[in-house]
This record gives sequence, structure tokens and C-alpha cells, in this order.
Amino acid sequence: MADLQSALSWYRRMVLVRRFEEETERAFRRGKIGGYLHVYSGQEAVAAGFISAMRGDDICFTSYRDHAIALLRGSPPGAVMAELYGKAAGLARGKGGSMHLFDVGRGFYGGYGIVGGHIPLALGAAYALRYQGSDRVCLCFLGDGAMNTGAFHESLNMAGLWGQTGHCPLVLIVENNGYAMGTSVARSSAVTDLASRFTAYAIPSERVDGMDFQTVRLAAERAVADARASGRPTAVEAVTYRFAGHGAADVVQPYRSKEEVEQARRRDPIRLLEGHLRAAGLLDDAAAEAIREEAEQAVLAAVRHSEDSPPPSPEALHADVYGKEA
Repeated sequence: MADLQSALSWYRRMVLVRRFEEETERAFRRGKIGGYLHVYSGQEAVAAGFISAMRGDDICFTSYRDHAIALLRGSPPGAVMAELYGKAAGLARGKGGSMHLFDVGRGFYGGYGIVGGHIPLALGAAYALRYQGSDRVCLCFLGDGAMNTGAFHESLNMAGLWGQTGHCPLVLIVENNGYAMGTSVARSSAVTDLASRFTAYAIPSERVDGMDFQTVRLAAERAVADARASGRPTAVEAVTYRFAGHGAADVVQPYRSKEEVEQARRRDPIRLLEGHLRAAGLLDDAAAEAIREEAEQAVLAAVRHSEDSPPPSPEALHADVYGKEA
């Protein structure tokens, strides 16, 4: 079993992510966050498990449900929240918003709003890492719905080919939360064992319980180690569940019952990890409460920072559009 002592620090970060996401939903309904909003509540074990297996110089890409990835990779909560508020102190200087977070210094290359659109970018980045002669790897988080896009299949075919010569250290993480917006996997995919679909491209894969941090981390360590050593792509389907709606406007959620959501909540990834830590004697009521209070204060500070920060200046409109010449 993966080291529970280090898992305690990831438990702390998962608690922060959950509290952060709860606050973003409140801020959206108060009109503080423009654009749109997709929260990660319920899926924390997937991102935490894989990011825990990354090295400091590795890189990752994800889709629009990206707040958790940035926070778990180390982006300051204040900078993430300020970006959602559209403020100049945000990760993308207030011009990216919720769906387009970016933190190059921490190896987080976005945050993309087009379903499946980031997969070709991650593929190219993985090739570049090996072309440069490094042993760095690229992680690409994608949803079950993205597997039905042309960008996915075209990219996977190239990944399989480049992997034959060891030029594609790409780890693909399918976050199968059961629904592509409001369409269930069973209604959108003839093959519901999504991991098996990678076989068509000669990419090894496995399917794991995405609600259990320990299980995810072990799978992540295997996948990352294989990609790093071989330069071949590998894939993991993490079966998880989002507790909130698809997005901020998905309030009624007619595509699933309240009973289904309640049943899924019984396997809350934070509570599951908390149970492991308590059983190992690494966490008790006082420590758990202290961690929750720490997260509360960090999120409230992020909100204050965002409220007090100025918006981007009009002069910044055309800044950072083009790269600077070397």
C-alpha cells in the first residue's frame, strides 16, 4: 500500500479543493464569477492520485474542470480564485477565467474549454519532451465524453505510432464520472469499458476505482513509471462520480436521480481516505477539524484577495497575445 504518511498531506489538499469548489459555486451565484463554472467535487482522488505521482518537472493538461488540477499542482488559492473573478492577480491575469487556468512554472499547461481539444496539444507536448532528450512525462486528464471526439482518435493513433519508437511519454487519464454533460456513458458509448478502447491503438490500459486515493495513486505510479522508462503512452480509466451538476446552470439534473447521487456520496473520496488515515492512527477528530479549519481560512483569504484585486487594465487587452522573439 502506498505510504499513508504522505497520503495525509494529500488528504489536506483534497479538503482544500472541496472547500474551494464549494465557495466558487457561491461566488458564481452572487455574480462574482463570470463566464461559466465547472467544479470537481467528488473526483478529488483522481487528480490527487495522479499529481502525487508526478515529478516537479513533469507537465499536465486538462479540460475545463480545472480548478483542482491547478490547486493540487501547487498554484496559490488566491491566484486561482482571482482568475475566476477575472482579476489581474489571477493565474492568467484575469483573461482566462474558470475554464482556462494556466501555470507554466508548475507544469500546468491548461485548462481548455473545447471538449477533447487539449488532447492533440498534450500529444505534441509529450513528443517534444522526448525529442528534447529528457525523461519527463506529460499527463492528460480527459472526460469520458472526450473519447467520442475526432481529436481523441486521431491523437491516440499518432500516440500509438510514436510510442513504438519511444517518443510519446504520455499518460492518459480518463475521468469516467458517468456522464458527458447529461448523457450517460451507456447512451453515448457502445463499449462502456472505456479502458478497453485503447487496445485499438496498441496503448496499454487499466481500469481503477477512481474514488479511492490509494488505489488511484498506485495506478498512477505504475503508469507514470512506465511512460518515463519506455517513452510509450499508457492509459488509466478512473471510474469516479461528480457530486455537483455538470456546470453551474445544471441545477435540476433531470438525467439522474437524487438517490443515485446520494448513493455515490457514500463513497466520498475524502471520507474514504480519512477512514484509511484514521485506521492507521494518523488522523483523529481534532486533527481532521484542524485541517478543515485550515482549508476554510485559506479559501476565505482567497476570496478577500480576489475581492480586493483590480481588474485587468484596458492596456492589457492586447498583451500576451503573441510570444516574444527569442
